[in-house]
Amino acid sequence: MEIESQVNVQHDLDREKRRNKIMRRSFLFFNCALLGVGITTAPLFVRLYFLRGGARIWFSSWLQSAGFPILFLAILLSYFYRCKNSTEGSKAKPYFLTWRLFIASAVIGVLMGADNYLYASGAAKLPVSTSSLLLSTQLGFTAGFAFLIVKQKFTSYSINSIFLLLVASLILGLHANGDRPNHESNKTYYIGFVMMLAAAALYGFLLPMIELTYMKTKQNVTYYLVMEMQLVISIFATIFCSVGMLVNKDFQV
Repeated sequence: MEIESQVNVQHDLDREKRRNKIMRRSFLFFNCALLGVGITTAPLFVRLYFLRGGARIWFSSWLQSAGFPILFLAILLSYFYRCKNSTEGSKAKPYFLTWRLFIASAVIGVLMGADNYLYASGAAKLPVSTSSLLLSTQLGFTAGFAFLIVKQKFTSYSINSIFLLLVASLILGLHANGDRPNHESNKTYYIGFVMMLAAAALYGFLLPMIELTYMKTKQNVTYYLVMEMQLVISIFATIFCSVGMLVNKDFQV
C-alpha cells in the first residue's frame, strides 16, 4: 500500500508539472502573438494617421501605452490562478512589486514615454519602409548597451546582424530622395530620420535597463512580477504623454 501511495503521489506531481509547463508555454505563445501583431500593424496605423491629416504627435505617443488597463485583467487572472493552485490559497500575495522595483519601473516608464514621442515624431515624417528599417537598428543599440550594462557578450551572429543593419541604415540615409514623400522637404525628412534613430537608440537602452532591474531584484522573476512591472512602466509612460498633450492642448481638439 505504501508503494502504491508513493506511485500515486509521483503521478500527481508529474501531472502538475505537465500542467504548469503547458500553462507557461501558453502564456509565452499568447504574448509572442500579441507582440507580433503589434509590431507588424502599429507602424502602418501610425503612418496612416499622419497621411490622413493627423497632426497630433503627443496623442499618437499617448496611444502607444494607453492600452495598459488590459494588463489589470492579466494580473487579476493570475492572482485568481495562484489562489486556486498555490498552497497559500486565499492568502496568496496580491502583488510582488517592492518600492525599489516600483520606482525603477516608474523611471523606465517616463523614458519609455519619451521614446514613444520620438517614434511618433519620426513616423510623422518618414514612410513606413524607412521608419521600420531605422527602428530595426535597435538591435545594434540593444547589443551595445547590453554589453555595457549587463555584460552580455557579443557573438558572431549578433555582430553580423548589427553590421548589416547599420550598413543598410547608412545606405538609406545617403539615398533618401528615393522614398521621401513629394510634399516633404529634405529638412523635414532628415529630422524624422534623426528622431527615429534616436527612438531606436533609447529603446535599445531601455531593454538592458529592464534586464538590469531584474538582475538587481532579490526575488524570483516570475510572470506575475513581469506583468506588474510592465503595468507600472505603461502607466508612467501614459502619464508622461498625457502631460505633453495637456501642454500642447491636444485635449481641446
